[in-house]
Amino acid sequence: MVPGGIGEEDITTIVLPYIHSAREGVELLGQYLEKYGTYEHNGIAFSDIDEIWWLETIGGHHWIAKRVPDDAYVTNPNQLGIQEFRFDDPDNYMAASDLADWVAQYHLNLSLDGTLNARDAFGSHTDKDHHYNTPRAWYIQKKLTPTMVQDPMSDDIPWSNKPARKITIEDVNDVLSSHYQDTPYDPYGKQGDEQTRKTFRPIGINRNGHLSILQIRPNVPAEIAGVQWLAYSSQPFNTMVPFYTNVGTTPAAFANTTAAVTTDSFYWTNRIIAALASPVFDETVALFEDYTESTMAAGHLLLNTTDAAVIAGVDDVQSVLATANQQIADAVVAETRQLLADVLFTASNLMANHFSRND
Repeated sequence: MVPGGIGEEDITTIVLPYIHSAREGVELLGQYLEKYGTYEHNGIAFSDIDEIWWLETIGGHHWIAKRVPDDAYVTNPNQLGIQEFRFDDPDNYMAASDLADWVAQYHLNLSLDGTLNARDAFGSHTDKDHHYNTPRAWYIQKKLTPTMVQDPMSDDIPWSNKPARKITIEDVNDVLSSHYQDTPYDPYGKQGDEQTRKTFRPIGINRNGHLSILQIRPNVPAEIAGVQWLAYSSQPFNTMVPFYTNVGTTPAAFANTTAAVTTDSFYWTNRIIAALASPVFDETVALFEDYTESTMAAGHLLLNTTDAAVIAGVDDVQSVLATANQQIADAVVAETRQLLADVLFTASNLMANHFSRND
């Protein structure tokens, strides 16, 4: 095999402009992988109004993909995650054309009953996984399916699971912002001790750059169905902002992040807030709860009113959507600047060199 092939940075460019459905995306990327190969492992989600598919690059020229059940969610941290895999069900499974023969030739099927567990065959089960990957899947499923009893270091946490109820945007934000609250593993918590609180990599970690929740809504016209909820910086200290995707521009505060640290950038404002708040988490956590609730409610209100206007009839849909995006951006930027002021005030009063003649 010649070193090289395609990687993460190539996939959107060579696939997205040329497909019309999630299934087509899997098929096209699969063709590229078989022809050109890849130099890394990747997991790629393809979604449309009807289906979600998850494709995993095993390495070299081999790949697998599985359709996400309609009544389930997937938790897939930084490791190959698909478990059960079948070659006789093309409606729900796809793979490289020679994968079955390749698995047989090199005795890669490790199951005792003949069924293929792709995670066992192609994935990892390392100490790193047990501290960096599997605990994140464990906690998300603990939140979304509370009846599940699992070990955070288990190699058998389900790839997909059924939630206890329908999942909201707020639920997705909550689990992706989480740091093992109400467990001994919470770095900001009171349970456990200094060792347990540093045992696992949090989901909402300090170096988060951004988070996107990509929503395709089936109950509105196609021209307004796509919404991208966007957050910047460390997840426990930010909020999700909804933007219509059928537009040609993005509000400047969200689009123009440079290396220069400035509060003109929404990203840098959020990064400053997180760094200030983390050392005084208990004193500032209520500020973030109020901020997230207020801003996301404003986002839902804007979507509802804009949806109604478009459905009633407008001359230029993209212009209306761009205006709505700018409105929510301006509103959230204003609230975020107030949050910065509140967090700065709190953190300043708790500096180690504080002193009062009344002390």
